[in-house]
Amino acid sequence: MKEERRSFVKKTLGASALVAAGSATAAMASSNSSKSASSNGVVIGKSPKKEILYKKTAQWEAFYKASY
Repeated sequence: MKEERRSFVKKTLGASALVAAGSATAAMASSNSSKSASSNGVVIGKSPKKEILYKKTAQWEAFYKASY
């Protein structure tokens, strides 16, 4: 009786793992193809903030002077 239950549980877990892996792979493939086709691999955000890459400060000036 216990062996039958164990084999049933093993088969059920194995099948559910395969189904989950297959559906996850399909979902990843469909989401990647739509994003890469429209944005060419570049992530496009919706933030209204301007990105500031550099702000001139005394610390940066000291760093740049020391690096020359």
